Amino acid sequence: MAKDNKNLLERGVVDVIIKEELEKKLNSGKKLRIKFGIDPTGSDLHIGHGVVLRKLKQFQDRGDTTILLIGDYTARIGDPTGKSETRKTLTEEEIKENMKHYIEQASKVLDIK
Repeated sequence: MAKDNKNLLERGVVDVIIKEELEKKLNSGKKLRIKFGIDPTGSDLHIGHGVVLRKLKQFQDRGDTTILLIGDYTARIGDPTGKSETRKTLTEEEIKENMKHYIEQASKVLDIK
């Protein structure tokens, strides 16, 4: 395995599902499309988001297409399990504002264009 691909697959990663398949794709020279979806339930990204954003940046630097998908469904309905009082239902205006903040923060790591 090429050193850069080994680093991409192993550094900062706990597990890669079907690692051998991804490794074949990486070594094929084909460009990949990598997606990460988040819900704008707050205005700030947290350290867990940062870990994934840094991994997306590695794929971006390799020339792959990365997609940051900000969904709004969970933010609209709150916490449907009733287990959390911290995740309230947000208005459309609050969701749009949170999305704006997420994009601003993610752009410090990713090339958003």
